[in-house]
Amino acid sequence: MDPVGAALVADGLPAPAAFVSVLADILPLVVEAAARVARIAVLIAVGVFLANVAVEFGLVERIAGFSRYLTGPANLPDEAGTAIVTTAASTTAGYGMLADFRESGRLSDRATMVAVVINTFFGFVQHLFTFYVPVVIPILGRETGVLYVGTRGAIALGITLTGVLAGALLLRAEAGDRPDAEAVREATDGGPTAGGTDDSDADDTDADGGLRDKVATAAESTWSTLRRIVPRLAFVYVLVTVLVARVDLQALSSDVAGPFAEVVGLPAAVVPAIVVFVFDTTAGAAAFAPLIGSTLTPEQAVAGMLIGGIVSFAFSTFKRSIPFQYGVWGPEFGSKVIAVNTALKVVFISVALVVFLA
Repeated sequence: MDPVGAALVADGLPAPAAFVSVLADILPLVVEAAARVARIAVLIAVGVFLANVAVEFGLVERIAGFSRYLTGPANLPDEAGTAIVTTAASTTAGYGMLADFRESGRLSDRATMVAVVINTFFGFVQHLFTFYVPVVIPILGRETGVLYVGTRGAIALGITLTGVLAGALLLRAEAGDRPDAEAVREATDGGPTAGGTDDSDADDTDADGGLRDKVATAAESTWSTLRRIVPRLAFVYVLVTVLVARVDLQALSSDVAGPFAEVVGLPAAVVPAIVVFVFDTTAGAAAFAPLIGSTLTPEQAVAGMLIGGIVSFAFSTFKRSIPFQYGVWGPEFGSKVIAVNTALKVVFISVALVVFLA
């Protein structure tokens, strides 16, 4: 008998029973992670496919017009504008677009990072009408709810404008080397054709064939990208899900939230509400609501929820950001994205806290 089996038998638990017990514990976690990966993979596939379709059909120039007020000053190419607009509908799809543009060489690492930062406000807009307005404001009440949502919007906008400024300073050389979009389009289209035929049937046949070819090319490129991203995404998500299940995050967050609240001068009664907020924004808002007016002012309540946001970064980064960002970008660039996003959020939330508690 091998040493592991002997040890298990010595503990009174036969080796097969131990394996079945461990498997029973882990299997639900793997299923949960697989379901989450499947949902994310679908959204990434949509984003990547739309990105490829936009390129194949020359739609980048038209779609990017909506975001050129940001991408122009930031010295970003039109492809980044397409992804930014998409982020307002789906953050995951927008990230999928950026990943595809980066891997195809249309965006440099530096330009991709700037685009990720600019995406922040558009990600907030995505949740504004689906979560903040219909859910958070009614729970917190009009005064506190509007104050909190407005603060989160201002923080997101500040981060986005920081990205625009960074692009203006860091991407100037890239913008100068980038070919003019109109010239690229004319070169691709080949200019006006001379001596064309009037055979409309032939034109229709060519158009249908061209359409099928472009869609097929977009689909092929999408599949190639997914083959690289999804296995990496699945592996890290399963690993992190199993690890998180073995750690008492609620106790850890309480240990962190308590000193935070004490430092900024909030009453001890706010700590349980902050802990709930760390794990569930909706439940956290409901936990803060009864304290407003009696224990907390609206400003203190918003400050407490912002503290909850800071504390949650440590846990959400490990539980969600690392698997997602590593899956989309790979460990090296994904780590940079996480570091930049987290640093900017902490800085801007800290500024907001100073304003509220001054």
